[in-house]
Amino acid sequence: MNPPDPSPVPTPPTAQRVILVVDDDLATLRMLGDALTAEGYAVLAARDADEALRRLDLSVPDGLLLDAVMPGIDGFALCERIKATPPWSHIPVVFMTGLSETEQIVRGFAAGGVDYVVKPLRLPEVLARLATHIANARAARLARDAVDVAGMGVVVLDGQDRIAWRSPQATRWLEAAFAADAAPAAATARWLAQVQRQGDGAVPLPGGHRLSARPLGASGLGETMLLLSVDAAGAPPAARTPPTPLTPRETEVLSWIAKGKTNRDIAEILGMSPRTVNKHLEHIFEKLGVETRTAAAALAGQLLQE
Repeated sequence: MNPPDPSPVPTPPTAQRVILVVDDDLATLRMLGDALTAEGYAVLAARDADEALRRLDLSVPDGLLLDAVMPGIDGFALCERIKATPPWSHIPVVFMTGLSETEQIVRGFAAGGVDYVVKPLRLPEVLARLATHIANARAARLARDAVDVAGMGVVVLDGQDRIAWRSPQATRWLEAAFAADAAPAAATARWLAQVQRQGDGAVPLPGGHRLSARPLGASGLGETMLLLSVDAAGAPPAARTPPTPLTPRETEVLSWIAKGKTNRDIAEILGMSPRTVNKHLEHIFEKLGVETRTAAAALAGQLLQE
């Protein structure tokens, strides 16, 4: 009699990705829902823009498959609204359309879409494109959040001193610093351009603090990166080495710590061992300059707030 086969070693579960599918055609919703579920995604469905917005209010998906032509608010207008809403703006939107004319394709990209697929849909192509854009968007967001977790803000200026990109922390600080100005956007741009020319600069913030900025050098073709930090008013200009930024995985671990999760919880969510989580915690404590889990959670609560 043969001995029973050994039980397979369980693998830790990974966090399930959520996809919102918006299409007024029920057959398309069912087809995509079945295909996405088979690929391991959790699927939310909506028949029109209003229903899609209600879904977004309840849960922010990792990706969105959006029909371009729908009754009422069309997909282009819905995408513009999503991209104009900060908590949703990072979501990669892939348009589904029977319109293959250049004008409609350009309109989709102008609305904020990252890609489009033409109906009738070829499911392997849809799934491959969607997976790529979800991975790219996730990596970009983790990198962006890692900058802010480290307690700094970053602004990138193009060759004409216009803001090409800024981290969420930098956005909050700049909005607070220039909120009282009659033209805050123009005042912000002038100050950042002045910092770039002079090598440093500072403006007051509410609550007796000061926003400081200094150039870090070129970050791309014709672009300059500025590093922002907050100091106590009256303190000498900061002359410190920027803290070592957290890695994307450390950022994920810290965010779950801030939500009160245990090492075992985090291990199950992120698909790693509790020992690996503990090792990430050691690096996080060192980089943030704290010694306890409570201190790290308190710091994360301030730096990761939307």
